[in-house]
Amino acid sequence: YSFQDEEDMFMVVDLLLGGDLRYHLQQNVQFTEETVKLYICEMALALDYLRSQHIIHRDVKPDNILLDEQGRTSLPCFVCLLHSRDRFSKNPAPEIFHSFLNGGTGYSFEVDWWSLGIMAYELLRGWRPYDIHSNNPVESLVQLFSTVSVQYSSAWSKEMVALLRKLLTVNPEHRFSCLADIQASAYLAGVVWSDVCKKRVEPGFVPNKGRLHCDPTFELEEMILESRPLHKKKKRLAKNKSRDNSKDSSQSENDYLQECLEAIQQDFVIFNREKLKKTQEPMSESVSAPETTDEAE
Repeated sequence: YSFQDEEDMFMVVDLLLGGDLRYHLQQNVQFTEETVKLYICEMALALDYLRSQHIIHRDVKPDNILLDEQGRTSLPCFVCLLHSRDRFSKNPAPEIFHSFLNGGTGYSFEVDWWSLGIMAYELLRGWRPYDIHSNNPVESLVQLFSTVSVQYSSAWSKEMVALLRKLLTVNPEHRFSCLADIQASAYLAGVVWSDVCKKRVEPGFVPNKGRLHCDPTFELEEMILESRPLHKKKKRLAKNKSRDNSKDSSQSENDYLQECLEAIQQDFVIFNREKLKKTQEPMSESVSAPETTDEAE
């Protein structure tokens, strides 16, 4: 659902008060393997739905995974577009870099499943498997994926490691890239997918309902730095409406004056001195003619 006013467009989404996974990582929450396993299942269902709608998300990461009060995940579908060589997501699939560098063969839905593997790895270990920064040259990143091997923790189950390996396969043709691949993995063989879809599986991590699960400085930044903050919108729109009304009244006066000027312009005769001079010359000649006759007599 969405609507708009004179200034902004508003998109109404579900109220999710559990915060995002990035926030909880920054709060040093230790996600268990069972918790991450459920997140993988829920995100796999979300990506499968997006694929059915022919949508590539391209920005699956902890920052964009939101939790409700019960700890279940949601994936907002605001597609991230990459515009610059120097700015890109920190967990894009290798084929994105290949396409960006030399055109390559493009990429498809497989990129989101790579990002799912990166996200699961980071939730389990606390950092990403590849050290990527926004100022890294694209050429070095292409080489990185072909030379650096992902290190998996010995504390993880072999089945989880096997699943992550399939999600983080550099070659997209051999990567797990659909719901059927995930469901066929040995690690998720016992999952009742209908229960996951209907939110019947209890999450291992439930946010504290008595706390605010976001950084309040973001709200302060909007109030201080935004040129048109939302908390002042009502007063600002009322002021604009008052100014518009005054403009309407002054506009009616201007219209009346314009009509008067147009009427004057239609009736006004432009003074032409040369034309007047020519009309006066014959009159002066007719007046001076008798005087010439008297002199002749």
